[in-house]
Amino acid sequence: MTAVDIERRISGGESATLEFKKSTGQLNRAGETLCAFLNGDGGTVIVGVTPEGRIVGQEVTDRTRREIGAMLGRFEPPPLVEVEYVDLPESGRKLIVLGAHPPADSRPFTFDGRPYWRVETTTTVMPQEQYEALLVERIHGRRRWENQRAEGVEIDDLDHEEILRTVRLGITAGRLPEGTGTDIGEILDRLKLRDNRRVLDAAVVLFTRDPLPDYPQCKLRLARFKGTDKSEFLDNRQVYGHAFHLLEEGMDFLLRHLPISGRFEPGRVERIDEPLFPVAALREALVNALCHRDYTVTGGAVDAAIYDDRLEIWSDGTLPFNQRPQDLKGPHKSRPRNPLITGVFYRRGLVEEWGRGTQMIVNTCMRAGHPEPEFLDEAGAFGVRFLSRGYIAPHRVDQNLTDRQRDILNLVAAGQPIPLRHIVARLASPPAVATVRDDLYHLKRLGLIDSAGRGRGATWRLASPTTE
Repeated sequence: MTAVDIERRISGGESATLEFKKSTGQLNRAGETLCAFLNGDGGTVIVGVTPEGRIVGQEVTDRTRREIGAMLGRFEPPPLVEVEYVDLPESGRKLIVLGAHPPADSRPFTFDGRPYWRVETTTTVMPQEQYEALLVERIHGRRRWENQRAEGVEIDDLDHEEILRTVRLGITAGRLPEGTGTDIGEILDRLKLRDNRRVLDAAVVLFTRDPLPDYPQCKLRLARFKGTDKSEFLDNRQVYGHAFHLLEEGMDFLLRHLPISGRFEPGRVERIDEPLFPVAALREALVNALCHRDYTVTGGAVDAAIYDDRLEIWSDGTLPFNQRPQDLKGPHKSRPRNPLITGVFYRRGLVEEWGRGTQMIVNTCMRAGHPEPEFLDEAGAFGVRFLSRGYIAPHRVDQNLTDRQRDILNLVAAGQPIPLRHIVARLASPPAVATVRDDLYHLKRLGLIDSAGRGRGATWRLASPTTE
């Protein structure tokens, strides 16, 4: 860097990443600002420039260099700060350029035992809450449950076919190189799931053949409740296994118990039958729960529950790193609790790295005509609640209905209130209008549908669910 480069650099004045100090008499304040830069996105302190941006230079002696070295020795942990001395030929003085380059896994830094941060052009002591959050991130980056060695677990305890399937899917998704081989140990090393040839906890979560008895948290609880609370089960099961097995079992359960919504598209005579909630949104929520849950809770699990009026997916562990539920509905950084586990899901093409998954859940549900899903962070757990404007509870249609009555029910549930004539027109081999009208009144007596208006202007819609 030359004096000309610095003149160009300082022409815009001080900023969130640039500060001037007139001389090394202000080294203490320079250290505080460097600490703030290290706790942020980095920055530069230039000694020999007045606060107004006038270059005055600094005499540099061996003592000056020792003082700078001593100042840098007052940081904890030791910082990465580049020191450059730039000649000012006309005066014989120098500019001292101190560049702070923060490794993300080393924050927070302290100077003389105190943490600092930068707010625009001001350096202040960092709030305790922010300092503790950064400290948690530093510890998390280096020592997490998932990157600890799995005691007593060997390669033969893992599902080799699932590991090879991961490679095939990763290559297809363009997220693993074509040359990835079939040696299981080498694959685990590539996925960072071994340490010194020892299997890590993350590998157990992802590929275990049998998690019991040592890994009971590799569990999925599935329930279909009657009504809107947990007082009565219609179906209830617990599944143990590796994460991809749990994902498959969870999706099968949800699709088996969710009502089917039938709809018609312009230009097509066939009815399109789909689960009430978008499959992509359900899968994303389950994947997130498996990736981001707190696996240190050995008695915990991922829970998926269907009620008459909603569907909920919960996992142990609150949102990490000061994230808030409302942040998840907009652009946000991807900061996974378990980056090794999440990384393997990413390579299989099941997640993105850019924090867009929760936005996709919201957008997909709203495009399907549902309210925004709710993100909940409470009682040591995180949950996603799916709501619907037209929920047909399965136990409510377990009546002795004819195939035609079920078709009518699906038509009514497909969207906006629909008149009788449109229902008749969309039925395959429609009977007489009077027969369809009788079916509608039968469904209404069962509490499945409701009507509004009278005569030819009457329309039919799904009845609001009630607690039974």
